[in-house]
Amino acid sequence: MTDRVYTIPIGTPFLDRLAAGVWERVEGDPIALTDVRLLLPTRRAVRSAADAFLRFGDGRPMLLPKLSTVSDVDEDLLDVEAGSEAGAAGALEIPPAIPDLQRHLELMRLVTAFLRADPDSATPDTPEHAYRLATALARLIDEVQMHGLDFAVLKDLAPDAYAAHWDKTIAFLKIVTEIWPGRLEELAAIDPMARRDALMRAEAAALRAHPPSTPVIVAGSTGSIPATTELMRAVLALPAGAIVLPGLDRDGDAASWAAIGDDPTHPQHGLHSLLRTLGVDRDQVREWSPSVTGGRDRLIRETLRPAATTEAWRGLSTAADAPTPAAFDGITRIDAASPREEAGIIALLMREVLEQPGKTAALVTPDRRLARRVAVELRRWRIQDGDGDRLEVNDSGGAPLSNSAPAVFLRLLARAAVDCAPVALLSLLKHPLSAAGLPPDRFERLVERLDRDILRGPRPAAGLAGLRRAAEASGLKPEPLGALLGFCDRLTDALAPLEAALSQPTVAVPEILDAHLRAAETLATSNDTHGSLRLWVGEAGEALARLSNEFADGAAGMEPIGGRDWPGLFDALLEGRVVRPRYGSHPRLHILGVLEARLLAFDRVILGGLNEGTWPAEPKPDPWMSRPMRRDFGLPSIDLAIGKAAHDVAMAMGGSEVFLTRAQRVDGSPTIPSRWLLRLDTVARALHSEEKLASWKAPGHWHALLDTPAAPDPGRPPEPRPRLDQRPRRLSVTRIDTWLRDPYSIYARYILDLRKLDPLDMEVGAIERGNAIHEALDAFVRDYPRDLPPNPADMLIEYGKRSFAAHMDRPGVWAFWWPRFERVARWFVEVERERRKSLDYSATERQGVVTLAGPGGPFTLFGTADRIDRRGDGTYVLIDYKTGANPSLSDLKAGRAPQLPLEAMILMAGGFAEQDLPAADVASLEYWRVGGGTPPGKIDAVDATVPELVETARAGLEALIAAFDDESTPYHAAPDPRRSLRFNDYDHLARTGDWSAGEEGEG
Repeated sequence: MTDRVYTIPIGTPFLDRLAAGVWERVEGDPIALTDVRLLLPTRRAVRSAADAFLRFGDGRPMLLPKLSTVSDVDEDLLDVEAGSEAGAAGALEIPPAIPDLQRHLELMRLVTAFLRADPDSATPDTPEHAYRLATALARLIDEVQMHGLDFAVLKDLAPDAYAAHWDKTIAFLKIVTEIWPGRLEELAAIDPMARRDALMRAEAAALRAHPPSTPVIVAGSTGSIPATTELMRAVLALPAGAIVLPGLDRDGDAASWAAIGDDPTHPQHGLHSLLRTLGVDRDQVREWSPSVTGGRDRLIRETLRPAATTEAWRGLSTAADAPTPAAFDGITRIDAASPREEAGIIALLMREVLEQPGKTAALVTPDRRLARRVAVELRRWRIQDGDGDRLEVNDSGGAPLSNSAPAVFLRLLARAAVDCAPVALLSLLKHPLSAAGLPPDRFERLVERLDRDILRGPRPAAGLAGLRRAAEASGLKPEPLGALLGFCDRLTDALAPLEAALSQPTVAVPEILDAHLRAAETLATSNDTHGSLRLWVGEAGEALARLSNEFADGAAGMEPIGGRDWPGLFDALLEGRVVRPRYGSHPRLHILGVLEARLLAFDRVILGGLNEGTWPAEPKPDPWMSRPMRRDFGLPSIDLAIGKAAHDVAMAMGGSEVFLTRAQRVDGSPTIPSRWLLRLDTVARALHSEEKLASWKAPGHWHALLDTPAAPDPGRPPEPRPRLDQRPRRLSVTRIDTWLRDPYSIYARYILDLRKLDPLDMEVGAIERGNAIHEALDAFVRDYPRDLPPNPADMLIEYGKRSFAAHMDRPGVWAFWWPRFERVARWFVEVERERRKSLDYSATERQGVVTLAGPGGPFTLFGTADRIDRRGDGTYVLIDYKTGANPSLSDLKAGRAPQLPLEAMILMAGGFAEQDLPAADVASLEYWRVGGGTPPGKIDAVDATVPELVETARAGLEALIAAFDDESTPYHAAPDPRRSLRFNDYDHLARTGDWSAGEEGEG
């Protein structure tokens, strides 16, 4: 029996050699080939094995052996094989497996009941959290059943040997140890893993009861599951049974082989355990079919030597069985700067393969983000098949269902319907599936208008009703307002039932699911296609429809949930589900997960994402048991996953052309090369072959060239020169400083008529704080222009309450802003008590205008003064309230703060006469800082130099008008970087970052 255990070494295409060996054993008889039964570890390996036999037959039509996976047991065939044998036939009386989703929902119900019954539990009992706990329990059940353990042993673990929380864990795990078996009995079902193992054991019993005389071969499996090992033992006992192991190291030294048994991270650990279980010595394993490995297997063996024997590396260069430097031939290492560059390089390496007829390539990586990046990078070449149809190079490891278009649409819908928050609502409406019964172009125009005219700025009131009120209060003209209100009605028709369900404190799960799906179909309906025909199509749509139907079946028995808990629960339902393409993949280029790539061979193999923490991934901690607990319970070490990953890497590195890639930085942080790369580096140094593994730099340069123009042109500063009749003839005093510092901003604002949109969900910031303070002071002075009222401080605070009312529901306003305003109010009243003694009256928010002559015609300057005080002597004081810093006298003299001098010019010229402010001298310009800090207020006054400042401002403005009345004068962007605007809404339009030297101007 033990002489029928074979191996196919690393460096040899496993499935091709397997097919060759089977063909040799049936002596080339195509009829005898059909009697062979091959059991492989994965369905992809089964499909690839069929291709291998066809390649071996050189494309001739041929009958294939019976191909299946180890775990796929044909129950009908098993019934025939079992016959009347009591043991085997009894094993077939196996209840059906409970569907995964139903199992999760049943466990979720039990978890919820436990959490609610435990008054000391700090765990939230939200449906989302309960569902995630249920999925974690399901994984624990699968792992325990996979290794043939009994939950009853848990209570025998000594609690005093572990942390105090173990008692709580044991109490919680009663869900699976005591309650769950009874619930399964009520449902007349068993767990999927238990059923799979029962069928495999029944298959083993059937083979023992009626051993076939025809060949039965288990190939490629490492026997990590006890039920699989039992089946392998049964196969090994058959007259023509055989086991073919993948990449067993038959030549390693005895000390290393002994150490491997205690090292779960070693790639041979699984095979070591299997041989020990089967009672087979390593020396008894034979090679399946003669093959040539080229010495790469020795290099891989040395690289992955167990840690206990790595002292052998000291004398490696002189060892008789050491790998030769030629073993590095065909291995290329590439250290990319970033994940983007790594993906681009991999795409280049894969695209190059298509230039060589028949050559194949595969990216193998556990990094799903890298896989998706490479798939996107490959689209740039628009790869086609022989008929000219475009082919996608799909990631057969699968894409998360939660990231698919229909799932994202449903997730956005669940969140947008909660309160119609601007970001969530626009994300939903700008999704390609949204249509609301309208033609696409009309729908897009209405969404753009809703975005621009309604949702910008502070958030409207919550819900669909708040959205409609915001539209009604927008001040739009009747025609666009009518269109928007009609659009709001459409959205209400689609979303109102879901909004109502989400707002309920408790709602039946089937009800909210039905409301969600109906809202999705209604919103997805276009002018010519029902939403169901747009939403549930394609692989992702069909997968989502299946999930929805399964959940609808299982949701009937669920307890009601809070409406606002639904979006989180829906996200949890999608978690862990993937969508794999069924067709349209390229026949020669492949992007594979590690499991999908197992046993497959390609002409060029790219192992991507070789960073520690990615490949191998950090072992996930067991949420239920510590490492000692797992050991005492009988579960394998969590490090076993690293050993399996190492075996996959070792098998893949045996290819004739292998590229090892990694990114040196990910998300801005430096990375650590994978432990296997570091070991390979160490072996290369020991063999004095470091240059063989030097990172290949050329692909990074090639990738950079793809997006680098032949002659980079940073561009030139814009110099628009519009016609004179297009240039503005009217500006406010607040825009003159902008005109001086950045003429391009005036061009963009007044000639191109471009205005910056307010952000969505705009936070109340310094501007709103300043406006509220200004509004309160203005209202107070306007109502009491001559004499102060009784209790003026209390009165001013009342004005402040009115001006701050719109913002007082925000914690930051009443916690920080309001105390500052109270300090400002007290300071302001004290100042006013003294000032009113010498004032005639005060005027606020008065508008003035003056016309100046220019070469191109009259130019109008206008402005609104914050406050104008008329003194008893008939002169004026101009006041500007500021919550930020006041300008300095040097700023005024240099023309960097012309607002008040220009307002003074208008006032002295009679520009405020229509506001009951006749022309007179301006005695002082004052800047009142009312920030509420320490001190709460400050007045900076300019008295003696007012006439000089006014004359300078007038002369400067006239010179500016004359310059820009000349059509040859361009509207430069930041002509003097030292005086550029501190905040500029048009820098991106002027592309300042492209052509400027990056110097910061003065504020």
